[in-house]
Amino acid sequence: MESSSPSPAPPATAAVAVTGRGRTLSRENSAKSMITDQISQAVLSTSNLIRIMLQSSSSQENLVKLPKTLLAIASTIKNTKQVLEHMPSVISSLDAYMDNGLQSVSHLETVTQLLRNIENNQLKPLTADQVLIQVNINMHIEASSNHFLPSCLLGNT
Repeated sequence: MESSSPSPAPPATAAVAVTGRGRTLSRENSAKSMITDQISQAVLSTSNLIRIMLQSSSSQENLVKLPKTLLAIASTIKNTKQVLEHMPSVISSLDAYMDNGLQSVSHLETVTQLLRNIENNQLKPLTADQVLIQVNINMHIEASSNHFLPSCLLGNT
């Protein structure tokens, strides 16, 4: 009985082209190549297993059930294929999202510092002099805004 074991495929090599997101196309190509190689290995292993089972009379009964079993999981295999096909774009989007987030860190630090400053200034108690100054400012603003309003709006008829 011949046992032909498939030789592992050489790793995919591609020219390294850096994208704007800092990733390389060779990483995507090598991942696709690795998945393709693993699927090919699984198909060959299954084929060899079926050949061996055909030669063994004790496994004939199980072999008859195999097509039904494979049909039962066909939708799962199809879904897995679809997920794997979308994986590069998902990874690319996630990579871009992370890059964008990392570029925003300095802005977030600035905003955080501004919020701390605002919070610290708002929580300080006002002295009596500061209260009087604020009241005078408010009265001055109110008086000057009333000066420009028509008398009918001020309640003077």
